[in-house]
Amino acid sequence: MSRIKDLQKRVHRELKDMEDYDKYARAMDHLHGVSLAAVIIAKRRGEDPELAAMAGLLHDVYAYKKGSYEDHAHLGSAYVRKLLEKAELTTPEETEIICSAIWHHSDKETVDSPMDEVLKDADVLHHTLDDPTKAVKEQERERYEHLCLELGMGV
Repeated sequence: MSRIKDLQKRVHRELKDMEDYDKYARAMDHLHGVSLAAVIIAKRRGEDPELAAMAGLLHDVYAYKKGSYEDHAHLGSAYVRKLLEKAELTTPEETEIICSAIWHHSDKETVDSPMDEVLKDADVLHHTLDDPTKAVKEQERERYEHLCLELGMGV
């Protein structure tokens, strides 16, 4: 089994006890959507698509598991580190890359490492394309516009 498929199963198990099925479905949609967007962006930029997929799949697991977005990037990074170490799916270096991306993914106005940027952009892409009738969040507008240019999409 691939590491991605293994990780998908683990994420589903982590969140299976969410009481509200609609929230569970939206969580799965967002995590899988960001994972897919991260792969596209990583391939475009010459970054590791497998690690990008993993980071996308894991980036909000903590928030969904705990039911809170308060400091979820930092708390989620620590949570994911333990999950990955227990699962033994990644090397220490890969774990560090994934956890760094999760740690930084909420700070959309700062530029960090290339993989951190892949995850931030994938998150913005999913936020904006998941429901194209919604306005782009003000704090994500500049990043979204740069992404549209990079990917050859109209703004």
